[in-house]
Order: sequence, then C-alpha cells, then structure tokens
Amino acid sequence: MDPTNGNTALASAFVEELTRGGVRLAVISPGSRSTPLAVALWRDPEIEVSVIVDERSAAFFALGAAQATGAPVAILCTSGTAAANYHPAICEADESALPLIALSADRPPELRGIGAGQTIDQLKLYGSSVRWFCEVGTHDADDDGLLHYRSVACRALAAARGEPRPGPVHLNMPWREPLAPMAVKGAVTATDPLALGGRDARPLTAVTSTDLGPSDFLLNEVAGHIAKASSGVIIAGRQLAPELREPLAKLAKASGFPILAEPTSQLRSGPHDRSQVISTYDHLLRDEAFRASVKPDLVLRFGAMPTSKPLRTWLTASGADQIGVDPHGGWHEPTGRAAAILRADPIRLASGWAARLGDHQQQAAPVRWLEAEAAAREALSAELEGLVKISEPGLHHALGRAHADGDLVYTASSMPIRDQEAFLPPSETDALFLSNRGANGIDGLISSGIGAAHASGRPTTIVTGDLGLLHDVGGLAALRDVSTPVRIIVIDNDGGGIFGFLPQAEALKDEEFEALLGTPRGVDVAKAAALFNLRHQRLESLAELPGALSAGTSLIEIAVDRGSNVAHHRHLTDRVLRAIAPLR
Repeated sequence: MDPTNGNTALASAFVEELTRGGVRLAVISPGSRSTPLAVALWRDPEIEVSVIVDERSAAFFALGAAQATGAPVAILCTSGTAAANYHPAICEADESALPLIALSADRPPELRGIGAGQTIDQLKLYGSSVRWFCEVGTHDADDDGLLHYRSVACRALAAARGEPRPGPVHLNMPWREPLAPMAVKGAVTATDPLALGGRDARPLTAVTSTDLGPSDFLLNEVAGHIAKASSGVIIAGRQLAPELREPLAKLAKASGFPILAEPTSQLRSGPHDRSQVISTYDHLLRDEAFRASVKPDLVLRFGAMPTSKPLRTWLTASGADQIGVDPHGGWHEPTGRAAAILRADPIRLASGWAARLGDHQQQAAPVRWLEAEAAAREALSAELEGLVKISEPGLHHALGRAHADGDLVYTASSMPIRDQEAFLPPSETDALFLSNRGANGIDGLISSGIGAAHASGRPTTIVTGDLGLLHDVGGLAALRDVSTPVRIIVIDNDGGGIFGFLPQAEALKDEEFEALLGTPRGVDVAKAAALFNLRHQRLESLAELPGALSAGTSLIEIAVDRGSNVAHHRHLTDRVLRAIAPLR
C-alpha cells in the first residue's frame, strides 16, 4: 500500500487485491482523472501494463487477451466519453462470457451535472451487459475506506470469473484532487493491519468456484438415452478448451455419433482422433435427400450454436431431443426446442458418458455422414487446390495447410468466419481458433487478435475483410509492443461481401444495393501498413501464402472479386452435392 496520500493508498490497496486475485495484465488509456489507479497499476511488479490510447481498441485488445488466456484482464480509462468507447467490447465480453474488469475514473459527485468538463453520467453505463456494477464512491484512507476498496476488488474478480457465468464487471471510481502522487501528510489514518496490508499474498476474501461435477444420476440417465438413440449427432460449437478434444472423440467412438465441428470448437483441427469429425456439414445439409437420410433423434451440443444456417435449420426441423452442455449459465439455445441444458463440466460429462457406453454398437447414420464427408472433401479439394485465381473459399482451404502447431487464429465475423466454417479442412495441426462471435461484430477485431497474440505469446494469424480493417485500423498501433509474429490477412473485396448472399441483393436495384450494403470504400491496405511502419505484401497467388506467413508481423493483402463470389460459393456447394448423389 502506497501511503503518499489518500488516493494512492486506496488505489494501491485495490490493485494489491487484483494482483492477489490473479490479474496479470492491465490495459490503460491515458487521462488525468484516472491517474491514481494508472500509477498503482504501473508500479505493481506483478501486473504487466499495456498503454493503448484509443479506448475502444484498448477494450478489444483486453478482450482478446482474456479469450486467449481465460484470465481476467483490467481496463482503465478516464472520465467522460472515454468509458463509452468500452461499450462494444463490453457487449462482446458479455455474450462470450469473458472476464473483463472495466475501471472508469469519474468526477466526484459534487462535480457532476453542473457543466464540469469531461463529465457524463457513468452510472450503470453498460446496463445489463455487466455481471456487476459498483459505484465505488469517495472514501478516506481510513480502515473502512481501505477495506472497502480491497473488498470491491475481490468481489469484482469473483463476478468476472463467474457466479456462475463469467463476464465483464464495471467499477466506477470517482477521485478528488490530488490526482498526482503528491505527498499529503496525515492523509492515511488507517491503523488496522488488515486494512493496511491485506492478507499478504492471499486475497482479502477468497471465493471458491462452483463444483460443476456431474452426478452419477445425470451420467447414467443421459448415457441411457445415447445408447437407445438410433441416429444421434454431436454438435461442437465455439468453445475455448482444447482439453475437450480427446473426451469428445472417445464419446463419438463409443456412441457412434459423428461430430459436426466448427473450427472454433477446437475439434476440427488437432492431434486427437478426428475419424468421426464432419467438416462439410454446411454443404451437405443443403441437400434435401441427405438431410432426410441423417435425421437425428438425439443431439448432444457442446459449446455455442455454430454459425451455419443450414445446420441451424436442420436442427430446428429435426424434432430431435437436444441436450445442450453449458456450464457457465448461458442460454445458447436459438432453436427453442432443447430438451435439457446441462450445467456441468463438459469434459467430465463426455468422459463419463463414454465410459458408460463402452463398445456401443455403431449406427447406420454415421456411416452415411462419413461417406459423404469423404466425398465432399475430395470434391472441394479438386476444386480449390492448385487454382491460379485467388478466391475466398480457396484462401481458407489453403490456410488449413498453412497453419502450424502452436498458432493462434483470430477470425472476423461476417464472411471470414462463415468461409472458415465451410471450407477449412480438418487437420492434425494443434492451433487455437478464436473469434468474437458473442455479439458477432467486426469492430475491434484487429485489436482483439493483437491482444490475444500479446497475452498468449503465440504466433497469430488474424483473418479479416477490408471493412473490418477500416473499422479498427487504429488498432494496428498496438503492434508496436507485441513481440510475437502477428500476420493480418486482409481479404480485400472492396466492400461487404456477405450481403451478396442475402435477399436484399436481388430485391434492391444495383445502385441502391452498392450504396447501402455493398459499400465499396477503396481501402488502401498498403497505405494503412505504411502509416504504422508495417511490412505489406499483396499476394498474387495462394502459393505465396506460406512464405508470407513465415515473414513475421505484416499486413497480407489478398484481393478477390466480390462480384463473382456468390456464384463461386454456389458452384462449390453444387459440386459437393453432385459428389454425394450416388450415396443417397
């Protein structure tokens, strides 16, 4: 605790508790009113501080770091609209259940609502998007004040980690002068050793986690349903734990259920048994005859619902009993038809069910899935390998061969995440696939990927479009302090490619569509790279991709034709459906 004055004492006591509770990274945006906390964070030897000027970029940088590590990250800004710029990342952290500690400095109550500069209403600024809000208040550095600040830090960490659902918390912290660490004699009046120093290396108040171990009844009951199912399927959606790979692969073998795995499930790629993994479901489920042949009567879903619209439509229409596994108190159930949502550890569930099933008889449906997967993968490879002309599907197919063990891949929403789901082939590469698919925005994607790279130390590939780069071009400034390679692939189709797949593309006149949805902006990727002194390379062939990725931190520009993109996607799906026609 720093006794220089009352503010330094309160701020340093608060930061001590953050440190003892496990915070190791704080992202600060500069400002005067936040000085007491900024200095306390900077001076704490256990906390690494990243200074990012733009608050929106700072918050997404922290979000990416929290997603890559699973650890809570603190973000600090000054008063006024600075805190409002945190809101998009707070929304994503809420929907994705990521632990952020948002610290907004504020004017004291007597300076609010009277026209004082840089002052807005910051109380409950983020509404229902935070797990807990606290107006920390103005306090003297006495026993009660110091204990209050320590206790608030402990409670904030507990809420961010999950009670039971992880997510962001917001602490609004008003400060009176002096804001600088200037000595004020007699400002610290506390005498209680607990207020002054806390509990040494331990938090003032430790909070135990909820036991998510499944009961024997739950394991036996669901294992019985799995054994009786005539046509079951496992859906593996976005989740962060590579440790789920082996248990889920064993469950698939024991049950005979195929695993429909999107890349961000961590199941499509990795060193685990992938013999039951299906990667081409987005294409296969567009075929009416195939949908009917694999109609399930039981669905086990781990993680969030995948992006694929054909998959969602098929599940909704199937009438199958759906069992969702969500240990953190979310409600990822857009079909409205789930029979149960299990609040239990997914690894222990999968392991327990596999053990109870033993050598269960394989079903007929998985054979159809596996045969169709093999035919579809062969058809896609024949179409996408060795092409001279670069396409968006071809890029994701090529990236599947270019990713290396230990890589982190951060993919933008909109078209990149959909193309990754549809075209990334399974592989034994042990990479971590992340995305901001809670609120599904493209804003802040660059900053999120850079934050994930910085916090994890993994070589990172960020995949975004030209509009995604434009949304967060200022986030490139954060690369200055990141030592691990960050390769930013910019798919430049001069606008919003996803809208060409929507009914608006046919319902609107061409000039209306381009003005309102296509929105070409002529982003010059080379100039963006030059602004931040980054290496830039524009690829003329996907054969250049491995070399570009190995060159270190850079912006890799890949120009594609938005006008022909929809037709190319439809051609590829048609090619897959023709390949599986003999299997119907």
